[in-house]
Amino acid sequence: MSIDPLRSRTMAAVKSKDTRPEMIVRRLVHRLGFRFRLYPADLPGKPDLVFRSRRAVIFVNGCFWHGHGCARGARVPKTNTSYWLAKVGRNAARDISTKAALEKDGWRVLTIWECQTKDADTLAPAVRRFLLGQSPQ
Repeated sequence: MSIDPLRSRTMAAVKSKDTRPEMIVRRLVHRLGFRFRLYPADLPGKPDLVFRSRRAVIFVNGCFWHGHGCARGARVPKTNTSYWLAKVGRNAARDISTKAALEKDGWRVLTIWECQTKDADTLAPAVRRFLLGQSPQ
């Protein structure tokens, strides 16, 4: 099995923290006046943003990496298809179990998808409602 150097460089550049969608959400939440902590190791799944006093966490998920149903998330890689489909499936399954564990411990969980970060006018009110403990509309 030969390793493609271009593919290796590309995959090495994929970040798991401080991604563009995550930074958009952080700036938005901060503008709304909420303060948070990042990636606490003591919570299942190390949520991206944690609001301890509100017992709330936010995950910012990449559409492709977590199998979202949007156009970007539904695309299927042309090479090594079985590997990528299995990987995304494992990520989605882990997301479900992480959310269940957090909710069992009394946390409220919001998942924001990468594609949702492109529309701040819709995202901001939804995040505000979530953090204030109000039901979504």
